[in-house]
Parts: sequence; C-alpha cells; structure tokens
Amino acid sequence: MPVSLANANRLAAIPKVCVQQNAPLSGHTRFEIGGPARIFCDTEDVNAFIDVLKALRELALPHVIIGGGTNLVVSDAGFDGVVLRYTGSRISRDGALLRIAAGAVLQDVVDFSIAHGLKGLETMTGIPGYLGGAIYGNAGAYGHSIQELIAGVRIVGADGESTLCNEQCRFRYRDSIFKDRKDWVILSADLRFGEADPNELTKIATGIRAIRDVKYPPTMRCAGSIFKNLLFADLPSNVQMEIPESLVREGKVPSAWFLEQIGAKGIRRGDIQVASYHANLIYNDGAGKAADLVSIIEELKQRVAERFGFQLEEEVQYVGFEYATVPA
Repeated sequence: MPVSLANANRLAAIPKVCVQQNAPLSGHTRFEIGGPARIFCDTEDVNAFIDVLKALRELALPHVIIGGGTNLVVSDAGFDGVVLRYTGSRISRDGALLRIAAGAVLQDVVDFSIAHGLKGLETMTGIPGYLGGAIYGNAGAYGHSIQELIAGVRIVGADGESTLCNEQCRFRYRDSIFKDRKDWVILSADLRFGEADPNELTKIATGIRAIRDVKYPPTMRCAGSIFKNLLFADLPSNVQMEIPESLVREGKVPSAWFLEQIGAKGIRRGDIQVASYHANLIYNDGAGKAADLVSIIEELKQRVAERFGFQLEEEVQYVGFEYATVPA
C-alpha cells in the first residue's frame, strides 16, 4: 500500500511517537548520505514502538527499522516508505547481568559495564551504533564478539513477543538469525558478564580506543570496515597458499589484504574515497553520493572475484535499493 498522508496521521496519533514527513536520512547515517524517508518515526517508548510495528503490518506499509545508522548505505532517492527508529536506552543491573534496551548506544553500554567492573565489552569500545544493531550484526573486535555475552534476546514478531536464548540467535561471524528473520525485531537483551577490576578494564578500553580513533577518526563519515573478513578454512586452497601465515589470526584473514592486492587504496569516485592507509575503509570526503559509494563497492568486489575467484561480503546494509538488505 502506498504511504499516504492518512497513514502518517494514523502513526502520529500513537502516543509518544514523533513523526516526520520527507525526513532526510543523511542525518541518520554515519556516511551522511541518503535521500528522504517518506515518513520517519522515532520513539523511546517500547510500547509505542510495538504499536507502530502493529500499525505498519496492519496497513501493509513498506518499512525499515534502523538503529544508529552506522552500517547503513541509503539510496540517494531515499526510501519511499516508513523508517522506524527505537531509541529506548534503559540499562538495569542484576549482579553480573545487564538488561539493556535495544536503542541504547553501544558505547554507553561499554562505559556502564566498565564502571561496574563487568568484563566482556571493553574490547568493543569505540564501535558506534546501538545495541540492537550490534546484536543484529554480531559486532565484535579484537577476537571477541557480542554473542559471547548474550543470555537472551527479547523480540517482537507477527505472533507477539518472545525471548530467544543464545543458541536460538544462531550467531556466526558478523551474522545472526535476525538477518534471515527480518520480521523479528529486537527489543532488548540480557548480557551476562564476568567480573574484573574497573581500572584494568579502563586501561584495556583506553588503549583500544586510541588505536581505533587513529584508524577510524570519530569525525570520519564512514561505516568502519566495509567488507567482512574471511574465514581461512573457507577459502579455496590455491588462495590459502598465497596468504602470508602471519596474516591469519583466530582463523580469519583481513579482507583488506585482498583489497590491497587489487589496488583498492586511494580509489576515488566523486567525494567517495577508499582510504590511502586502509583498503577496507571507504569514507565520504565531502558531498558524497550513494551511487558513487555503491559503484566503488561493486568494483572492488568484481576485482577481488576476478583475481581470487570468490566474492567479498559487505558488512554494510542497504536501504532504498532494489536489493535492500534490511527489512522493507
């Protein structure tokens, strides 16, 4: 069903929901790229969020749910539907267990856990975005991923609310069941931590943050790494033989190495550029366009496929494209 003024008015009538029409999505993505959403709905109230979801399903309106916009590539044409964002950020503690709303900023969760001597998230300091997005993509860094801490994930689907245990989330490297079951929306999660000295955790996080800020400056308009790293065991045997042994860490090979071999560094199209110092980092250097960003991504995938015989897989998700990778 097309999105109409009547649809917008119905959504705006739901208490505790902020509704905007023709809202530029460039203001809600880290790339700062993307055209307008026909309707943009924002709420920090979980019941209002669920009510909007119900209304969208009843009206059969095209919609997409976003978080912090860290890993989103939005079409220059925008999204001719409803974009819904949940910003509920409550964190409650029960010993070494934290119950956290999906709209909590991941860095806030990291800081909270460190301050309370809870070990497990300190290596993820500096990763932007919301908790829900981190679970959706099984975010991680320095040999750890968020799946290690998940005790349960509360979701809402067409049949109502339920809670999934860790195994039911089917976590894999930068992947989860939520990428397959886009009708399931994350509301909150229970994370179970170890315990450690807050000073030691702070020291670890501070060191990691310094490294990350050099590689991915906080003001840089980028999504961090564009492509997933590769599992060494899944690579063709002839490719395995080319890879320096020192590059293989915890069974993974940096995708940046393959990109370096095909001359990715410094490639530029319009104001979109591959960093000169990191082949897996693409950023908006001015008034970048999504069309140029997608064009570079596709070119790099094609070059790697021609040189090595396999396809790189993006970490980023697409909105407003024919091949959109988030719910629509």
